[in-house]
Amino acid sequence: MLPYKGRLPSRREALRVGAGAFGLTLPGLLKAEQTSGQSDGRTPAARSVIVLYLSGGPSQLDMWDLKPRASEEIRGTFQPISTNVPGIQISEHMPRMARLADRYTIVRSMSHNESDHLRAGYWVMTGARLTRSITAFSGMQRNDHPHLGAIAARARPAAGMPSFVMVPEFVSPRGVARPGQHAGFLGPQFDPYAIESDPNLPDYDPGAIRGSLRTSAARYDAFRSLLERFERSSPIVSSPAAQDYEVFRQTALDLVSSRAAQQAFDISGESSSTRDRYGRHIFGQSALVARRLVEAGVRLVQVNFIRHDNGPGGQGYDSHASGSNPPHLKWAKEELLPPTDAAFAALVEDLADRGLLEETLVVMMGEFGRTPKFNAGGGRDHWPGCYSLVLAGGGVAAGHVYGASDKIAARPVRDPVSPDDLLATVYRQLGVDHRATIYDLEDRPHKIVDGETVRGLLAKS
Repeated sequence: MLPYKGRLPSRREALRVGAGAFGLTLPGLLKAEQTSGQSDGRTPAARSVIVLYLSGGPSQLDMWDLKPRASEEIRGTFQPISTNVPGIQISEHMPRMARLADRYTIVRSMSHNESDHLRAGYWVMTGARLTRSITAFSGMQRNDHPHLGAIAARARPAAGMPSFVMVPEFVSPRGVARPGQHAGFLGPQFDPYAIESDPNLPDYDPGAIRGSLRTSAARYDAFRSLLERFERSSPIVSSPAAQDYEVFRQTALDLVSSRAAQQAFDISGESSSTRDRYGRHIFGQSALVARRLVEAGVRLVQVNFIRHDNGPGGQGYDSHASGSNPPHLKWAKEELLPPTDAAFAALVEDLADRGLLEETLVVMMGEFGRTPKFNAGGGRDHWPGCYSLVLAGGGVAAGHVYGASDKIAARPVRDPVSPDDLLATVYRQLGVDHRATIYDLEDRPHKIVDGETVRGLLAKS
């Protein structure tokens, strides 16, 4: 971020006016000569996308695909409840979602074969496999495949706003942002505006845009002067990319001074009742920020359910119930499902009330599911073979269940969906040709995603 805090930014901070904010770093701009995004020629069904990312892996058996007739070691103690759509049941601990089932589709047949958090998360966010060697502390690299939001930012850039935003922070439980969350080889100009602040707190500060609310015209001009002095000593002024750089530079400066951008990130004007409906927790308030951002024109917002190993945020959805972590079902009942239920329900209701749901695709997902059988610690382990997610708005079907799992939610038995197919479907709704070619840093061609649109997920026109 670019903190102002009553002083002029340093040279290092000037260089970061895009790295943590708009994705407009000077080195990255020299790599901006990629082909532009490809439209598929249709009128997009969705103007924006909100990804509610349940980091750690939400349990299909305790949320959207309960198996009450299975043995106790499979079904646990949570009971299914009826929704407002006859025949569809979900967990008793998601009552608000149960009253809104006519507005979303549950996919019960998601499936892939990566059980590692980093590799699975990379796959579901980019639609590509992470093939490089990694450890638990590996982070993002410039030769990685781009995130869905980066493709959206390139193909359908927002006007006067960041195109791709990550709130309330990157998925980084060990302090390093995991792979798959930025633009990768597309270049820093398509990186997300990344927030590292809790909107539930009084001192919420979403970086350079928020800082400009407290920045006088004189200090803004001083910042511009500082940047110009640096540029005069930089090789970029004589490079072939200088003209392109000036466009990106002006975009960054315009965003820093944009009143519309400032207002979009400022949730202090929301009523107490609205904030209460989303839930006074980091996930709920971040979902409220996401609604404000898509309303202002941001193309894609990812809201991460935060997990911090051995720190605030706890285990998130990675509830193995080992070591000092609480038992899985207790943790789910008290810490996971209530904020998830509130945030999703309030977001969908709010979008619908504002006439935005049909043009905003909401995707609530994790990187995989959890094992059908409880482990010795009372938790569930990683399970990519079959899991569930939820889609709402943006031209997808509503009041519907797509696919089916077996008797213990271990394998799909009908209509399996891969991460590639899911992202191909999202791209279709955004009007992006997912089969278009993009090039990596070594000029090798790649499809945006090698999947197929899942027609059964789309609303019938």
